[in-house]
Amino acid sequence: MAGHLLKVSSLASAVFASSGFYLYNRQLNLNDLSVIRFGRAAATTVVISLDYLTAFKHVAYDTEEYWAIKSKLSELFVSFEEKPQGAASLAQVHKAVLHDGRTVAIKVQHPKVQRQSSRDIVMMEVMLKAIHWLFPNFAFMWLVEEAKKNMPLELDFLNEGHNAEKVANMLAHFPFLKVPMIHWDLSTKRILTMEFVDGGQINDRDYMKKHSINVNEISENLGKMYSEMIFVHGFVHCDPHPGNVLVRKCAQSKKTEIALLDHGLYQVLQPDLRLDYCRLWQALIKGDMSGVERYSLRLGAGDLYPLFACVVTSRSWTAVNAGISSVPVTRSEDVEIRNNAAQYLPQISELLNRVPRQMLLLLKTNDLLRGIETTLQTRASSSSFINMSRCCIRAVARHKRSKAQSRRRYLKITLAESLNLWRLTMYELFLWVSSSTFGHWLTALLAFLHTGR
Repeated sequence: MAGHLLKVSSLASAVFASSGFYLYNRQLNLNDLSVIRFGRAAATTVVISLDYLTAFKHVAYDTEEYWAIKSKLSELFVSFEEKPQGAASLAQVHKAVLHDGRTVAIKVQHPKVQRQSSRDIVMMEVMLKAIHWLFPNFAFMWLVEEAKKNMPLELDFLNEGHNAEKVANMLAHFPFLKVPMIHWDLSTKRILTMEFVDGGQINDRDYMKKHSINVNEISENLGKMYSEMIFVHGFVHCDPHPGNVLVRKCAQSKKTEIALLDHGLYQVLQPDLRLDYCRLWQALIKGDMSGVERYSLRLGAGDLYPLFACVVTSRSWTAVNAGISSVPVTRSEDVEIRNNAAQYLPQISELLNRVPRQMLLLLKTNDLLRGIETTLQTRASSSSFINMSRCCIRAVARHKRSKAQSRRRYLKITLAESLNLWRLTMYELFLWVSSSTFGHWLTALLAFLHTGR
């Protein structure tokens, strides 16, 4: 084990040195830095950091140091691609093949990024304080607090590996979910070696069409996965941008899979917050305005609860009042939301300062998921609300059972849960029949018989 870790420590230098040759020796246009995609597309399009470009310029090709680095790589890997598959602000990913034939992805932290990130946070704090002094209504100091808390976690790749294993075990009952397996013997705090997973970005409709992947199935499964994380377990992957969520057809089973990558940023929800959030969504889906007000207040929104409901759902106040499950999203509603976002910026700032800090990452996660649904054209689908309702029912029932003081009470809660879940299943079946060819035929037949009278 110690020998492996020693080799991996050498690998860090090897990765950046060898990649540095590629970048230093090519004709570089700083206005047009290309970014390679991990698998088909597991990293967002970002500019490679200046630190990365300059750190290893002194290492020349075909020198003794160069070949020493190359020999260390060959001890660990049959092949190692010097050109990164993907790059982001904190790290980059290389593809390699182990001696046993398995293909792996190696995520390597940029040199000096830990020291630089501390400086960046200090600079951010100074700038925000200066802006707040000039504009007292500017209330975004919570950004610094969140950065201070989350940055060390994102820079610890062992923590990321543990998060990946935890969510893989937690959601093991979803056959469509793929989480890359971690190779612990080749991982450190700054290097994470994992199973290589390829695929297309979850917002790439052309890729899905080419590979015969059902867009509605993908959207529904993504909703199931995140509803389970948020409402049932309270352990939430908070960075579901399209580069971190891939879709593919499994080579063995030929079934569609969702691959979840980059497990550095998770939020562990407090039980009370999770349950209040469950009940808030139940109220929003039903159009229960007294419930919306009550649970928004419990989540810290105060008199801004109408704005909070709109921010959580990305819907207009009109849609929230009617019940978001019964009102389709329209273009005019989207325009109204964009206009109001600019108009109510001071109130939004105040709201974000009021709510618990855990809500901030939940809101970010909601926004990223809504963006994916908008691209897939599956936003506000009935299946997503049914899956959310199902998870909320289970979460609330499980909490009530934990508080039950008698066997009779425990059984009553379980029966109520089963009944509510059965009703949801019947409603889902009704929607499926209504939208099927048989449903259209039956509707036409009933209409014909009615007019025949």
